[in-house]
Amino acid sequence: MSDQTSEQDALAQPGVAPSARRTAGTMFAALYGELVPHAWRDPASEHDAYQLFHQRSLAMGWLDDRAGAEEVSAAGRRAHAAPGLWAMNDAGWSHPLSAPRPNLISWFQVEVSALPDDRPLPVQPFLRCAQDTTERAGAVSLTAVQILLPVQGIEASARPPYALVPSMRTSDWFGECDRRARVPVKVRIDGGVDRSIPMVAPQLARHVVSAEQNVFAGEIDEVLPPREFPAPPFDDRFWNGPPLHGMTLSGELAEWSCDAVGWLAATVADSAAHLGIHTPVLFTILQG
Repeated sequence: MSDQTSEQDALAQPGVAPSARRTAGTMFAALYGELVPHAWRDPASEHDAYQLFHQRSLAMGWLDDRAGAEEVSAAGRRAHAAPGLWAMNDAGWSHPLSAPRPNLISWFQVEVSALPDDRPLPVQPFLRCAQDTTERAGAVSLTAVQILLPVQGIEASARPPYALVPSMRTSDWFGECDRRARVPVKVRIDGGVDRSIPMVAPQLARHVVSAEQNVFAGEIDEVLPPREFPAPPFDDRFWNGPPLHGMTLSGELAEWSCDAVGWLAATVADSAAHLGIHTPVLFTILQG
């Protein structure tokens, strides 16, 4: 699907999984900031956001293309395919529903494969792939990241005792970060028209800001208004919008990277599921 096709759509709609396989749901990422195009890159290049993200997903072993494998295997050309972490839905450099500020530089939409019982939502590789794709187009300076998390696809009751919040098992990856790399951040966690998030806000904050990790330290911020966070670049019917009921955390992140943001978002998703949240959750993080 080309950027031209994507941007002609008046409304973003939930992606349809390319097969009947059980999935965790739709995950959407929007990157905000500044993108300085590479001088050597042709703006009309056929290597658009969708094509680049697809190729990167495939190269890293993250793409679930089993449906395509089934189609070609019938013709005798291919017999096997790895399950992968997600199937492609759409992507683009701009979106017709994005607000003028902050500046949207790229967005990506996938259908997440069904999750193993002891693994988090694949937000870290998803954002890594999104960042790699965007950096193919130019030099990137991120100011905000927004992710629609399919919390409804997490079966919290199936989590084993050692992985109630699976991302906690990997927090030591950030243990060797330079202390000077820590950055102040603001995090908005929103359930849309569902009122569940505010009802469990204290418990959710305790889960996320756990003593088991040193990736994020913070507390509930009841002063910062929700309007300080960008509106999602998709129609309310896409998820559970508009973003009316949520909570805000202010604190420090181990580093300002898609890697650390992905870890924190996955932690929020599993913590929310553990507390009984069964709807999509909009996660937005601002630097500073």
